[in-house]
Amino acid sequence: MSVQKREVLPVKTSNDVVLARQKVRQLAVELRFSLVDQTKLVTAASELARNALDHGKGGTMTVEVVVNGARSGLKMIFEDQGPGIPNLEDALKDGFTTGSGMGLGLGGSKRLVNDFSIETEVGKGTRITAVRWK
Repeated sequence: MSVQKREVLPVKTSNDVVLARQKVRQLAVELRFSLVDQTKLVTAASELARNALDHGKGGTMTVEVVVNGARSGLKMIFEDQGPGIPNLEDALKDGFTTGSGMGLGLGGSKRLVNDFSIETEVGKGTRITAVRWK
């Protein structure tokens, strides 16, 4: 997989979550994703950025335009140095929430993209990678 374009944005405030959504939408439009796929990408970015802010005490979003053979896609990497996710299996279940949200964050985000991985260590932080292919 080769990276054609890369941008790193901070996720330290609620406004940064908005900027992350806008950047993902802009790149999804540039890549000519359908409106449905644009919405899936922006929704996943919003959920994952909000999680990094609320649960991970802030972090970064790296967004990349990637190419793998004949297909292109948008890759989002959310990293934080927060408390980590103690029970990843529970955290991926629909309805699971540690806050006041609906509990659709991680599991819902996973369904909105094609590739999804989580690396987390309690006390060290979390790295979530999500890719949507065109």
